[in-house]
Amino acid sequence: MSNANKDLYEFADFRLDVSERILWRGGEKIPLSEKAFDTLCALVKRGNHLASKDELLNEIWAGAFVEENNLDKNISVLRNVLGERAGKGKFIETVRGHGFRFVAEVRQKSEELQKEENYPQINTDEHGLSKMSEPSAVADGFSSTDIQPETDAQKPKNEDRKPKNENRNFKFIALISVLIVSALAAFYFWKSASNSASGAKIKTIAVLPFKPLIAENRNESLELGMADTLISKLSGGETVVRPINAVRKFNNLEQDSLAAGRELGTEAVLDGTIQTTGDRIRISAKLLRTSDGKSLWTGQFDEKFTDIFAVQDSISEKVLAALSLTLNGNESRRLGKRDTQNVEAYQLYMKGRFHHFKLNYAEAQKGIEYYRQAIAIDPNYALAYAGIADAYRSFALTSDVDSNDVMPKAKAAALKAIELDETLADAHTALGFIIFFYDWDWAAAEKEYKRALELNPNSADTHQAYGHLLSNLGRHSEALSEIKRAKEIEPLNLRTNAFEGQFLLHAGQTDAAIENLQKAIDLEPSFWMTHLFAASAYTEKGLFDKAFSEGIEAKKFSPTQNWSIAFGGFALAKSGKAAEARAVLDELFKVSKTTYVPPYHFVLVYNGLGESEKALEYLEKGFAEKDVRMVFLKVEPKWNNLRNEPRFIELMRRMSF
Repeated sequence: MSNANKDLYEFADFRLDVSERILWRGGEKIPLSEKAFDTLCALVKRGNHLASKDELLNEIWAGAFVEENNLDKNISVLRNVLGERAGKGKFIETVRGHGFRFVAEVRQKSEELQKEENYPQINTDEHGLSKMSEPSAVADGFSSTDIQPETDAQKPKNEDRKPKNENRNFKFIALISVLIVSALAAFYFWKSASNSASGAKIKTIAVLPFKPLIAENRNESLELGMADTLISKLSGGETVVRPINAVRKFNNLEQDSLAAGRELGTEAVLDGTIQTTGDRIRISAKLLRTSDGKSLWTGQFDEKFTDIFAVQDSISEKVLAALSLTLNGNESRRLGKRDTQNVEAYQLYMKGRFHHFKLNYAEAQKGIEYYRQAIAIDPNYALAYAGIADAYRSFALTSDVDSNDVMPKAKAAALKAIELDETLADAHTALGFIIFFYDWDWAAAEKEYKRALELNPNSADTHQAYGHLLSNLGRHSEALSEIKRAKEIEPLNLRTNAFEGQFLLHAGQTDAAIENLQKAIDLEPSFWMTHLFAASAYTEKGLFDKAFSEGIEAKKFSPTQNWSIAFGGFALAKSGKAAEARAVLDELFKVSKTTYVPPYHFVLVYNGLGESEKALEYLEKGFAEKDVRMVFLKVEPKWNNLRNEPRFIELMRRMSF
């Protein structure tokens, strides 16, 4: 297509190419979603004239039912992209109650663009082959008289000037030839690269929490639940789907889906809106390629709420078709699988997930209650049992709850989930965790993890959990391989990044562990577990003040655990501050009068003080009480001074290390 037929607009340092659907800033291509691009075009083409909301809605969503919120969201995205909110100029003016006006100065360039800017212009002939229009000679170092036909008066009067003119003409012809060859080569290279890129299979995708059509009518558990269900349906095949924990933070109403996809490191992103009105549900979804914002699929649904499962099935099928993915038998069965047929039970389960994923003790307890209500309505709801198992098993490590109070409940729920649905990968992962940390049966735990990975090889949580088992068994290279795979699947997972540091520490790579943990802290400074492992690592380097500080940080961000305080006590003792270390012991004893304190915490401080007999006494107490932290006995470097003690050797034997 000739550039003469293009619509090009310039404003500030942006260039909008309407025909090619590209927004440039300088030489950088700015990705925009399909509708955001359409919104920008509609505003820019009107120049400084008012565009009413009705006009924009009819133009951008022709024939579709949408709310004004969709338009407002696109305007917000554009303001971010143009830098308006960063104070880099004013582009879009809101005319309250009426619409919007594009107030930046717009310069339209079409037919004369390339002549003015001296760009080579590539056109095509009737056979589709490229041909180049003649560029401005001035731009190539010739004056206009150099290339005009000579009159008789201008012809040389002697033969001395002829070679000079011939040489000049030869240079010009040579230059034209080079430009033509270069342009043809560039065109075919671009065409080949474009075809290759568009034909390449997408291997990573993120499903974002759906947004409400009307902000005042938010139902966050349903919004998150819609994404959660679609993630479950799309996972397990050849394409890696980011898990719900990775995407749940992208639920802001003004979230740019392409920016989220780039942050998550995916090649495509599925975004949508959802709204319930009476007994009906309205859903709009779009699949976008992250690199250029190209729409791969869009769909709209207006159904009875009771048909939400059919809508989810349809979206999943359309997305897979858009990605050109083929499914094997197991994957096809998973896609068509419905974990419950009861809409009320499904809604309660979604509320359970919403609270459970807030990752604190009180919220997880709320989640368990919603899971139980879902099971009361549908006793065969395997996913709800798996949710209960996952919530209970986390308490023993994150909230200093007595293992005997929660692990049996977690195990019963996991076994029930597997009884109802043996193909539920999450249930096998939860059961593997329980067998590992509570039953201390290493072979059985490994079997469950392997089964979970067989069912869903792209589960970052399962690779992470399996790596944890391997690390604590001293199989360090295998453990680091598993955690590396988990990071490939979910690069921003806070636990995965923290555990990688811990695995490196227990493999004897202390410097690498500290470097890794510092990067993880930079990624998210408020995640308590990273600070906990950093406290342990700094102690091994003899950096006791830093270790103590990291322990304080961990406690600040997770007040229901005292593990970090115990690490701090160990660091104080090792730095020669015995009185302060004993003060930590006194504090732990005081807390233990009202709240459970795991024996392992006392072991740390006693051993730091050099009181080996007391340390061994509390290790034996930890074994008797089935303290989940006993699984670190083989690899925790803080016990190296005890490894030749007969009582320690006997504990290792009894734990099958």
